[in-house]
Amino acid sequence: MLKILHVVGARPNFPKVAPIMAEMARSPQRFTQRLVHTGQHYDERMSAIFFRDLALPQPDIYLGVGSGSHAQQTARIMLAFEEVVLDERPDWVVVVGDVNSTVACALVCAKLGIKIAHIEAGLRSFDRTMPEEINRLLTDQLADLLFTPSPDADEQLLREGIAAERIKFVGNVMIDSLVAALPLAESRPTLHELGLQPSGYGLVTLHRPSNVDDPAAFAGIVGALQTLAQEMPLVFPVHPRSRQRMLDFGLAIDDARLLLIEPQGYLDFLQLTRHARLVLTDSGGLQEETSFLGVPCLTLRPNTERPITVTLGTNRIIGNQRETIVERALDLMQRPMPARPAIPGWDGHAATRIVAALGERA
Repeated sequence: MLKILHVVGARPNFPKVAPIMAEMARSPQRFTQRLVHTGQHYDERMSAIFFRDLALPQPDIYLGVGSGSHAQQTARIMLAFEEVVLDERPDWVVVVGDVNSTVACALVCAKLGIKIAHIEAGLRSFDRTMPEEINRLLTDQLADLLFTPSPDADEQLLREGIAAERIKFVGNVMIDSLVAALPLAESRPTLHELGLQPSGYGLVTLHRPSNVDDPAAFAGIVGALQTLAQEMPLVFPVHPRSRQRMLDFGLAIDDARLLLIEPQGYLDFLQLTRHARLVLTDSGGLQEETSFLGVPCLTLRPNTERPITVTLGTNRIIGNQRETIVERALDLMQRPMPARPAIPGWDGHAATRIVAALGERA
């Protein structure tokens, strides 16, 4: 029997771990598993509600590291997680995505000789000003088994000198959660409560430092949103970081057609995404979800670590300049909705392939 420790820390991790744990639970004779939550995201809207929406088991171990600078947070996670690994002595530690918890726990395991599986390996933005890019690069160098969501990720890892036998293309496990949750999401009253009509609004998310920590950049984006809201209502679930920066920079929004709401749970946000006419975002995962759902997406960044969402999906990279945002969004509003694309491995069965591959490495 294999003993597995799964690590989650932040909101993007939860929909990637949930289907893997559910799949392993179907084979209790082969796997024993425990869930470690580092506490990198720790409040109700950014963490707890996702456990309910995704039917994710409550953490067996909660580290409670909280917020801080990248160095402080990473160091606190390493100190706390080292004790967990020494107590548990797992066969594998499964880390997901590219947050600080991912690289911190991978470093601990590499030092202690514990095998690491990295879910969502091989993604690259080629922009080392992004903390997530550093986390991705280091984790992939440390991991013993690298599960990739798209063929381009395999190619990237090979270019970086990763041995082919460590790389396994499994598809996008986050889509497993989306497929499973979509019927529940469609039954939510979210659109009705917000007074929105399907395909009659745009959805906005912003949280990256390059967009919200720069007063001029954030003011330009807000100005673009206010212009676009005159053409189509926009709903903007405001990330805690973004809300604080709006206060810091005095970016007041008083427009009924630009609806600022609290961060949403997984099911409510999925319904908002599914029925949006377009999405404006700087999120990585939302580029994937919109591509799977066939919803046009404008990414307010100069690059993406998920190029397949551009080549096969509905995503377009446009940067964060006010005039460009307005021009590209207005153009999308006039176009017919795109056909839902078919992307290899984005079929709702990635977790099955991941669990089978881990079982083969016993």
